[in-house]
Amino acid sequence: MEIAIVTLDGFNEIDSFVALSILNRARGNGLRAVITGPGPSVTSMNGVEVRIQEPLSFTATADVVLFGSGIHTRDHINDPDLMAQIQLDPSRQMIGAQCSGVLFLHKLGLLPATITTDTKTRSLLVRTDTVLEDRPLVAQGNIVTSGGCLSSHYLAGWVLARALGTDRAMSILEYVAPVGQKSHFAKQARDIIVPQLDVPAKRPLYC
Repeated sequence: MEIAIVTLDGFNEIDSFVALSILNRARGNGLRAVITGPGPSVTSMNGVEVRIQEPLSFTATADVVLFGSGIHTRDHINDPDLMAQIQLDPSRQMIGAQCSGVLFLHKLGLLPATITTDTKTRSLLVRTDTVLEDRPLVAQGNIVTSGGCLSSHYLAGWVLARALGTDRAMSILEYVAPVGQKSHFAKQARDIIVPQLDVPAKRPLYC
């Protein structure tokens, strides 16, 4: 299973790196997560330069595509050349978006009827038909959204649970949990992720 983590200039390090690290702990199970973006490298919101592993065109063939947030998201979604390189198909791909990453879904016409996001991005979507929920993780069919920087592990855990089953996903999340909090961390993740695994797509699916 190939996973594209869309990472663009001004990206939030937590969104891209946490998901990358957690998902690649399942490489032995056949999963591979890679930093995906334009050009040879991108620079984060805090000046960290990262080498791109796969081009944006990789989003068309990846099994999973995840969009993180960043300080330049609104500029990116209004760049027609950049957006033309992102080709998605929710009928065969799992697609996730964290915080302002949901703006990519909106621009691509893939915004689910029910989502979550961060407070700042929420104000940009109030005029759409989507229902904004106050939860860390909301799924609808093959599309999942998460809200808040530290929701990254829920987003990654949802992908792992869909791909490998809940028990394997929870074992990976428990491994990265803080010492002394592993059982609590895993239980909380299970309580949030499991109800979102088999949520049917609503009709109409997208706003």
